[in-house]
Amino acid sequence: MTATSELLFEGGDWDFPTLQRIHDACEGIARTELGIDVYPNQIEVITAEQMLDAYSSVGMPLFYKHWSFGKHFAHQEASYRKGLMGLAYEIVINSSPCISYLMEENTATMQALVIAHAAFGHNHFFKSNYLFKQWTDADGILDYLDFAKNYVAQCEERHGRLAVEQTLDAAHALMSHGIDRYPGKKKLDLRAEEKRARERRLHLESAFNDLWRTVPTGAAKSEAVLNVERRRNLLGLPQENLLYFLEKTAPRLHSWQRELLRIVRHIAQYFYPQSQTKVMNEGTATYVHYRIMNRLHEQGRISDGNFLEFLQSHTNVVFQPDFDDRRYSGFNPYALGFAMMQDIERIVSNPDDEDREWFPDIAGKGDATAVLRDVWANYRDESFIAQFLSPRLMRHFRMFHLHDDPEERAGIKVDAIHDARGYRRIRRELARQYDVGFIDANIEVVDVDLAGDRRLMLRHAVVKGAQLNDADAKRVLQHLADLWSYDVSLVEADAAGNTVKEYIVTPRKLAAAA
Repeated sequence: MTATSELLFEGGDWDFPTLQRIHDACEGIARTELGIDVYPNQIEVITAEQMLDAYSSVGMPLFYKHWSFGKHFAHQEASYRKGLMGLAYEIVINSSPCISYLMEENTATMQALVIAHAAFGHNHFFKSNYLFKQWTDADGILDYLDFAKNYVAQCEERHGRLAVEQTLDAAHALMSHGIDRYPGKKKLDLRAEEKRARERRLHLESAFNDLWRTVPTGAAKSEAVLNVERRRNLLGLPQENLLYFLEKTAPRLHSWQRELLRIVRHIAQYFYPQSQTKVMNEGTATYVHYRIMNRLHEQGRISDGNFLEFLQSHTNVVFQPDFDDRRYSGFNPYALGFAMMQDIERIVSNPDDEDREWFPDIAGKGDATAVLRDVWANYRDESFIAQFLSPRLMRHFRMFHLHDDPEERAGIKVDAIHDARGYRRIRRELARQYDVGFIDANIEVVDVDLAGDRRLMLRHAVVKGAQLNDADAKRVLQHLADLWSYDVSLVEADAAGNTVKEYIVTPRKLAAAA
């Protein structure tokens, strides 16, 4: 290909007109050659300190105040100043417009890489992937965060900082158990949340009063008054979304506390798709920036020197340490995701006999970008790896599977190697490591003793002997008991239904709201 235009920039210096030229050039390639569809882009340049501040508030541009964010900021700032950690080149927000934060210290080459990576790679994934379509509201998240920030500030003024802080502490501890994990409920309209807040709180209070009016106040009555089946149906049990259950049912929470739980629950739901698509999301963005930057170089819009700078940064991003390297901490999602995207492109464009056997639906199909767009839209990490991890990549990464079960035999054995059965076993076991149903604790509210001491009863289904960490379980259950205001019990049960361990926690006396 011959050069189509002059260089977008020279050297490492840049200004805002340069960023505009880079963005427009990347957009032209992304839309015409890759078929990428994105939300409108909003690019903001921030300092290192602002990047650290964004880190501390989990990357959100607007967030309510909480002491934990300041703690994270102080720790990360100290590590950064001492040279013990680096900073990300960018942070991108799943919103419409899609906000990409660029570090002002970046060179022009790095700004081009980041724009291609975040403003087009991540942006397209946010807009097209089915999980984000099901669970997030890109149009409403920024307005909702602004509402949440103002609401928390108003609660602190009206009810006292300590009371609000204790409620948020408990909600944050339960955040990972405040998620609807299966589709079927109506998608949230975050733009309407602020308008409905007052009506919702009044409705919840009336519904709560009607429910708890049925609790016996005198001597215990017969089971006919409130049998188990009716009680469970009335409370919507079993319920895995603990924050939702507390918001609707906790007997002593004030209406403002219920709204705080709802805010934390919505934010947890916002991050739910990202936790399931780390490999795919980063793999997509890395593949897109690699294609765009190579194309800009082919067109003569990036010099050889700047392109070499890009290749060095790209190589660092996709570096995968060996298992015996001190830096090894599992598979680098950038490395695995990018390698799989490139491998799919190879299988579609130039397959061998092995590829035709393993991937008959896409091998030799010819249109790699169309296949990749379909993959980006319809898979999550677990299904993506289970479907598209090829024997060639398993050999490239030198994957094998170790099995360690003291109940079966002493010591560790190699359970899967590079043969037909081994490839399928390795792929299945690796995919399972990204399955939220396997890696997240399955904890549900199963009953409430309304006729007795009102104890809240939870159950943890133990999978393959993986029990809860004792100290963490006690701390989180303490927060749960504080919100519930009565005793809480948690039973850990194995697949046969046998009780492995039981926790019982009593609520603490918390600060009274002003």
